[in-house]
Amino acid sequence: MSGLATSSHLRRFAQAPSRAPLERCELCAAAIAAEHRHLLDVSTRTLRCACRACAILFDRSTAGGGHYRLVPERYRKLDAAVLDDGAWERLGIPVETVFFFASTPAGRVVAFYPSPMGATESLLDLAAWADLAARNPVLARMEPDVEAFLVHRARGAREHWVVPVDACYRLVGIVRTSWRGFTGGREVWGEIGRFFATLEERKEERWRSRRSWTT
Repeated sequence: MSGLATSSHLRRFAQAPSRAPLERCELCAAAIAAEHRHLLDVSTRTLRCACRACAILFDRSTAGGGHYRLVPERYRKLDAAVLDDGAWERLGIPVETVFFFASTPAGRVVAFYPSPMGATESLLDLAAWADLAARNPVLARMEPDVEAFLVHRARGAREHWVVPVDACYRLVGIVRTSWRGFTGGREVWGEIGRFFATLEERKEERWRSRRSWTT
């Protein structure tokens, strides 16, 4: 789905696949299933739905001149020790749920967090990030633009994941469309909890079928 900055597209993106409306590939217009791959427009950070044929076509970093990148399907939960309280404080992030990825256009790692206004960029202490990545090589091996380190520390949680970037934007959509008042309200926190439960399910599915990604 393109245009993630708009409320209507974020609402659609936040929907569970079983509730999503009929969609079409945004490259060739073929009908696609509820579960489908996404392509990232690197320059605009726009996600586009892709049919199987188009996903196969772009399953190389050089395809399309690098304009589009196929979002991977790997979900990996990291140990809580990856990011202790001291390392978290050194990153200088003012919120408790955030995702980090290497941005090709920016030429550096960037940090974004879900907010009622959508995906919002946060300043990041790059020296602190470099130290964190040096101690945790899995972070340095994330695919630029399309894989992210997702951290969730709100309400006592300690969730640390390497996930496809479209999963992060799904979380952005949940927050954008469900947040109420100053604290979010019961609905949004319930949806966030279900989102992370879904990551657990995806992790099991992907690791049963794809065991090639190792530390």
